[in-house]
Amino acid sequence: MAALQTATPPSQAPRAQLIHIEVDRRLGHEWDEWNGRPLPGGGDFSAAPGLFFRYAALTVAVATAAVALLLYLIGPRLAVLWAPLSQDLWIALGVLAGLSTLYLSVLAASFYGGRNLLPERLMERGPYLQLMNYTSLVARGFGKRDWVEHAAIDVYNTLAERRGRTVGKGELLVLIPRCLSKQALDGVLEIAGRYEVPVFVATRGQLARRVIRERRPRAVVAVACERDMMTGLRDVAGKLPVLGLTMQLPNGPCRDATIDLGQMERWVQGLVAEAPARGRTRQ
Repeated sequence: MAALQTATPPSQAPRAQLIHIEVDRRLGHEWDEWNGRPLPGGGDFSAAPGLFFRYAALTVAVATAAVALLLYLIGPRLAVLWAPLSQDLWIALGVLAGLSTLYLSVLAASFYGGRNLLPERLMERGPYLQLMNYTSLVARGFGKRDWVEHAAIDVYNTLAERRGRTVGKGELLVLIPRCLSKQALDGVLEIAGRYEVPVFVATRGQLARRVIRERRPRAVVAVACERDMMTGLRDVAGKLPVLGLTMQLPNGPCRDATIDLGQMERWVQGLVAEAPARGRTRQ
């Protein structure tokens, strides 16, 4: 069961409710292999969006090459079963590789061109979520996981923010982990309090699913490290709009994390500003 805790403000500034949630998948499990040494760059994995697009292109190439090798190895056996089968599969692979390359090109054109060329169900809330995860798998092999994931999340946020979505104050949720520093937590509560938005803290796992099922929001602003954010976006972003704010980890994962409070306020303000006057937008 969720326990409700309301912090006593040190000043007259309004502060949001802080709601803790205990669920089944432990947050931070993606860092179980951490050796306790300081993280590169002081735990700041900021990277240019171009890093994601380069690794995404590599991912498409690797996947195509892997399937091509498989077809090459089993081609003779397929020809025995049915002569045209092997050729048809090669044609299908070529078409799929072409479509993947075209999609990545449209995605890059949308991001750098300043205008989303596809609806969200075909972009940031659709195939892009899978592309992010496959690209992350490839990046792990090169030791670039966190940087590539950060770049992928930045691309996702840019595409999602351009939709200009607004919701009512009671329809927005702010989701944060328990590892924020006190200064960051106080800042989040003050921002959420100004806009009358509740803040949920998940101490373990499937934070978004449970909160969304119980509260039925129309949009979410979530805070997490790159690794947990990737998991959260994969689980949730296809079901409702999410903006994901990554953290800096100066003392290692799951401890005293910091965030860009200015960015959080811009997102919260943009989502709830004048929402009743404009009317609700579709998911």
